[in-house]
Amino acid sequence: MEQLHKYKQFKGQPRLPKFAVPKRYDIKLKPDLITCKFTGTVDISVDIVANTKFIVLNAAELAVDRNSVRFNTRNGSKVFEVLEVELFEEDEILVAEFPESLPIGLGVLSIALEGILNDKMKGFYKSTYEHKGEKKNMAVTQFEPADARRCFPCWDEPACKATFKITLEVPSELVALSNMPVIEEKVDGNLKTVYFQESPIMSTYLVAVAVGLFDYVENHTSDGVKVRVYCQVGKANQGKFALDVAVKTLDLYKECFCNISCDAFYNYLKSCRYFAVPYSLPKLDMIAIPDFAAGAMENYGLVTYRETALLYDDKHSAAVNKQWVAIVVAHELAHQWFGNLVTMDWWTHLWLNEGFATWVSYLATDNLFPEWKIWTQFLDESTAGLHLDGLAESHPIEVGINHASEIDEIFDAISYTKGAAVIRMLQSYLGPECFQRALASYIKKYACSNAKTEDLWAVLEEESGEPVNKLMNSWTKQKGYPVVSVKVKDQKLVFEQSQFLLSGSHGDGQWIVPITLCCGSYDARQNFLLQSKSETLDVKDFLGCSIFKGSIMETGKGGKNNENSECSWIKLNVDQTGFYRVKYDMDLTGRLRYAIESKCLSATDRFGILDDSFALSMACQQSLASLLTLMGAYREELDYTVLYNLISISSKVARIAADAVPELLADIKRIFIGLFQYSVEKLGWDPKQGESHLDAMLRGELLTALAEFGHDVTQNEAIRRFHAFLDDRNTPLLPPDLRKAAYGAVMKNVCRSNKSGFESLLRVYRETDLSQEKTRILSSLASCPDPDIILEVLNFLLSSEVRSQDAVFGLAVSWEGHETAWQWLKDNWDHISKTWGSGFLIARFISATVSPFSSYKKANEVEEFFASRTKPSIARTLKQSIEKVHINAKWVQSIQNEKLLPEVVKELAYRK
Repeated sequence: MEQLHKYKQFKGQPRLPKFAVPKRYDIKLKPDLITCKFTGTVDISVDIVANTKFIVLNAAELAVDRNSVRFNTRNGSKVFEVLEVELFEEDEILVAEFPESLPIGLGVLSIALEGILNDKMKGFYKSTYEHKGEKKNMAVTQFEPADARRCFPCWDEPACKATFKITLEVPSELVALSNMPVIEEKVDGNLKTVYFQESPIMSTYLVAVAVGLFDYVENHTSDGVKVRVYCQVGKANQGKFALDVAVKTLDLYKECFCNISCDAFYNYLKSCRYFAVPYSLPKLDMIAIPDFAAGAMENYGLVTYRETALLYDDKHSAAVNKQWVAIVVAHELAHQWFGNLVTMDWWTHLWLNEGFATWVSYLATDNLFPEWKIWTQFLDESTAGLHLDGLAESHPIEVGINHASEIDEIFDAISYTKGAAVIRMLQSYLGPECFQRALASYIKKYACSNAKTEDLWAVLEEESGEPVNKLMNSWTKQKGYPVVSVKVKDQKLVFEQSQFLLSGSHGDGQWIVPITLCCGSYDARQNFLLQSKSETLDVKDFLGCSIFKGSIMETGKGGKNNENSECSWIKLNVDQTGFYRVKYDMDLTGRLRYAIESKCLSATDRFGILDDSFALSMACQQSLASLLTLMGAYREELDYTVLYNLISISSKVARIAADAVPELLADIKRIFIGLFQYSVEKLGWDPKQGESHLDAMLRGELLTALAEFGHDVTQNEAIRRFHAFLDDRNTPLLPPDLRKAAYGAVMKNVCRSNKSGFESLLRVYRETDLSQEKTRILSSLASCPDPDIILEVLNFLLSSEVRSQDAVFGLAVSWEGHETAWQWLKDNWDHISKTWGSGFLIARFISATVSPFSSYKKANEVEEFFASRTKPSIARTLKQSIEKVHINAKWVQSIQNEKLLPEVVKELAYRK
């Protein structure tokens, strides 16, 4: 008790005290891959900057040899033996007390340690693989956000940058990797000692180590940086696509990759460096880890990935897998500048890392693969941010973090996709040339240092002359976003903004909104800042034309401006560059519907109108009948991203209709089947010679949707092709892009009395060693309508046959299985919490199981169950999931009160 009282000043604090600053780490580690333990030492060069007898740093799940702890002055003139060493596991800190005050200036803190190669996919952990039929362990690291402390005592905060000298003692037959190149290896019998070059200054969360049996493929950038992709032995060929993307992306980031239509500006960018600073390390290794919780991790010089995010198999990977590899590689390499070179000051500013890396990855991918139309696809990414930020339980982009256990939950759509979307919005407002110059200045100014959000705004403001700080504070310091309502009154446009919430209520937020608007044509386009709650603009002065005077039925179906220069339709948020929703009055909505049918609008604007309408319907600000009528305008849609969103919305509407109006469900599904017939007939089942990447992805999504909605012809053909696949895994009848559709169709027809399809799919799962194929199968298994089979699937997720990282893919259960999944989660919560509770994957279990419910009673039941089980790492996710249940319940009630809905559904379902 006396000891705890002595150190209470350090307990419970979110940040480490500042009286000692690390400068250099000399780390020696010896992992034992048989016992799954490791030993090591760390010598930390520390600058004592204030009078203290204590050194306080982070440590967790380590055994520290008390007798090894000592502090040497820089010149070695004095050695301070430790008086006490105390490790506080709850706060993850180690306190070393010395008998007298340490001298101001540099010294070296020495510590010997022992630890466990855990199975939690965090810290220094083990991953398993097979080599020549034998199961083996590899040792790898995952330190972000705050898990370097599980490998060696350190100042585990992003602002505490230092250099790192790594030495590894490993079995001589294994490959040892770290951030920097190997400078020497010494072999001694069965062991070898590998010495790595000292790193540049960086944060602890970017330190990386990997030890195991690996193959690799290699190439070089134009200026000689060696790039390698490492993977399990025998899979090297699957790394060639990622290698090619990486080499081209590094060259691109060194020079320029901005997608600008203006040739003169493009040529200007070609002559400059977008980041102003080249890649600063002599090599770049990328490695596929069989067990990996996140998608990838941007460790300086040694980027780690899930296998699904790095490896691509020409025969068995789908087009969507190829695209995912390209985007993830571009994202992680962008981090070498945004995050590694310039690092956020604290986790509050995580979005500076993730938002920018997301935005930059789309820029790079668009440059490398322009035919993918990746910026249109980015809208689907933005939608995830819009939906999460439409919750009262959302959080600002800049979110306060009080404890390391809270950090995992903010690696979400706010930090990534909302962050990227507001960057895109700001770039659109300032102009790409100005934005590029400012970013280059920002990178150069804060290289090898740390930055806060306001530091970026200051550079952008100085470069542009615009009030960037004032403008952007409204987007990063408050949660949520606005819905901008627009109507026409007396030849004036009336705009109003209010905070949009999916609950249907209005928050009190207010934003400076960059409004873009076009009227009847993309040539008639105007911009302005909406800085107040409402604003009225004279149409003649603002647009140079008059507004339609009659109703839509009187003035025609829209299209181009008529002879009297009257605008036929109005579209706000042109190309969806703004992070806000738009609500049109009834007449404007009708005009836009006709503009969609007349093919007057771009794919991005068709996407935005549909997505806003769905969100407004979900928030009970627009009827479901109105949404279904609008969806009918997309019958001849062919764009991949628009159709992908249409499919997603259709699936969500069908699920809510099953609870709200089950008597209309069959006809609603009939509507959706009709929506996709045109595009399916255009694409057919079989790939065409030379068809586009987007068509390949779209075919699978459309057929999966038709199978989900019970289209007999699709289901029967999918099952026929699946049986051909069982006979021959290389059959052209079931290429990788179609397998998800086939697997879903098979499971839709599985029941307790006929499990053959389920058993066949499990056999395919067990036979394949391709991670992408395994996750594809897992995501289909729980789509079965039989609750007994669903329970069997969920229990399978907890078995040793499914890697811990992959279990979350099997949680997408059918509507019929929601109650089964909830009971399963409760029955297995202790095991789930123990297995996944120390990382962010636990949130997926909660959100996937809880969020689909749609009754207030169920929300109360969830609250009661978790009342005694909540902890900081799941608190935000739990609140968000329960809020979604309330939103669904309110939506159900609203749908049930729609008197015109049955009539509209019948009309649309049987339209010729």
